[in-house]
Amino acid sequence: MVLRPQYTSGLTTGCWPIDPTVEFQSGMIGGLIELGGDIFISVSDGCNVAPLGIIDDVKTEAFSKPSIDERVFVKATGVPDGYGNLISTVDTMGFLNNTNILPNTFVSSMDVLLNPRNGVVQIPAGSVLNVLDPTDPNKTGFEVFLSYTFQIPDLPGEDTTVGSGKVSVHIFRGIFATDQFDPVVEYPLMAPLYCGRDGRVTTEPNGPIIAIVVAPPSVLMNEINFMWL
Repeated sequence: MVLRPQYTSGLTTGCWPIDPTVEFQSGMIGGLIELGGDIFISVSDGCNVAPLGIIDDVKTEAFSKPSIDERVFVKATGVPDGYGNLISTVDTMGFLNNTNILPNTFVSSMDVLLNPRNGVVQIPAGSVLNVLDPTDPNKTGFEVFLSYTFQIPDLPGEDTTVGSGKVSVHIFRGIFATDQFDPVVEYPLMAPLYCGRDGRVTTEPNGPIIAIVVAPPSVLMNEINFMWL
């Protein structure tokens, strides 16, 4: 959804006709394909459609953005399991800050069941309580950290390619910030970045290295800063 050039070489972006079959958001990675003898920009998958540059246009029916290391506390009571732990005897539920979660982007610090539409997680009975406060039962239960991407409600999509049928792509070296990244993986400082199969940057090896992390995403700033190579 967001792409902010922090520093660029000053060279102009490339501009190509757009593959009419794809949707994308600013900050995703584009690559060239051939259709009917003509060249178009499509969304790169890192391998079959080789990454060329960073898309700076929008063509989507719904916007999405990530949430990183979101903390959810679920109050619960437990019984001893004979090994020095307390375990829950019933299923308990916690509520995320967002709804319309994209399930394939969801990762949790403990085993939970996700209701993606409503943004609810269920912690099964028999789970070990990881927050214990003998003086305050309201502070005893489960502390869960979750990362995911969600569709932004009540924000309709947009198509900035209408009229021109073309898309702008940053193809020269520069430093950029975007919220279009894989929320499931870690982003150490100076780690190499690749184009994921969904066209978003990731540290999971996939095809050639395309960038380097210069500022990892965080709870307060759900964007990644990287140097495009």
